[in-house]
Amino acid sequence: MIADDDDLTAFEAHGAPPLPVAERQDFIERDGARIWFASFGSGPPVILLHGGLGHSGNWGKQVPALVASGRRVVLIDSRGHGRSTRDAQPYAYERMALDVLAAMDALAIDRAALAGWSDGACVALILAMRAPERVSGVFFFACNMDPSGAKAIGDLPPILRRCLNRHAQDYASLSATPDQFKAFADAVGEMMSTQPNYSAADLAKVRTPTAIVQSEHDEFIKPEHAEHLARSIPGAELVLLPGVSHFAPLQRPALFNGALLGFLDRIGA
Repeated sequence: MIADDDDLTAFEAHGAPPLPVAERQDFIERDGARIWFASFGSGPPVILLHGGLGHSGNWGKQVPALVASGRRVVLIDSRGHGRSTRDAQPYAYERMALDVLAAMDALAIDRAALAGWSDGACVALILAMRAPERVSGVFFFACNMDPSGAKAIGDLPPILRRCLNRHAQDYASLSATPDQFKAFADAVGEMMSTQPNYSAADLAKVRTPTAIVQSEHDEFIKPEHAEHLARSIPGAELVLLPGVSHFAPLQRPALFNGALLGFLDRIGA
């Protein structure tokens, strides 16, 4: 059993557990960036999209459980994050969604379920809007789709400082520009401050099965915003995770994995 880590002390010290050996890992060139991706296991494909400033290795407590359930897991480092590079273009969630589509093409995946965490959730839902025929479902965890959904953050509490410290260490060890974490974080922060900005009318056009997943103690997302998303997306379900925060996949993996696997089972993915 994978240990819980409610305050992220273990995550700060060691990172997430190492990923298993991939059946394939590679890069694709797209729109000025080299995008890293990897594939594990076999079966119906599930693509895991990590949060801002992080990388795919943060899913280390989820990949083994999904592979054991008989699914193929695909990880993608968002442009500029982890092993992926970027050019001088500003960060944009829609550009990242097209990167995911290109990775799916490289892996010959016609259709997949998407599970997104924070920024990755936004990317997943945008892809479902733009290419619904390629997406069998979206597990949307801990993200806003317009500025009203984000909480104001003052002084960083200890758990956020621990997470940021780990992100900086991982960036230094994985990135092609290891000494540029501050510039990277500033550029991602600019994207977060101005995007996404989707209306209820935009959300009403989503036809992909969707779970809006909200933690009881999320540091960034207002609970009423999660409720708004679940009301606005036709047929969406609202899933509440008790006792955890924005970092539930690391804090209590059994709880998070159970919710994710339950959603995938319900939609037949």
